[in-house]
Amino acid sequence: MILKKNTSILLLILTIFLFDQESKAQSNDCLKKLEYAFANRGSYVVEDAIHKNVIIATYKPSGNICYNGKVRVENGTIVTIFIELEDSTYEVYDKKFSNEKKTAPNIENGISELILSENGDKFKIIFIEKLKPKSKSYKEAELPDDL
Repeated sequence: MILKKNTSILLLILTIFLFDQESKAQSNDCLKKLEYAFANRGSYVVEDAIHKNVIIATYKPSGNICYNGKVRVENGTIVTIFIELEDSTYEVYDKKFSNEKKTAPNIENGISELILSENGDKFKIIFIEKLKPKSKSYKEAELPDDL
């Protein structure tokens, strides 16, 4: 009886721990946070140019991981990707990449469509500098103290 009760308590504690770890992983998911921000705030147009401050969000089984990078955009599509290294230099992403339709990835609302590479990488490019600022809130009136 005591063993069964202790096993139930241990199982309950383990369940709570695993749920807490999953919640933390989801709250630290950089791509989900960025997608939420862009969906709510919107984005300025991403023009054809080299964009030096982008975030590259990779899909991993353990959760999405974000890296800094820069990209070249031509005709509204991503044509070259550079990933920032620890020493602040950049390495060109030399794998062939495309969207799911096997064409150059487009950008919508400041985030690229899903990019697939020849070696199985999956990622999105986020144009963080194109994120519109938060809208201002109304200032609440201060009432006199003698009311």
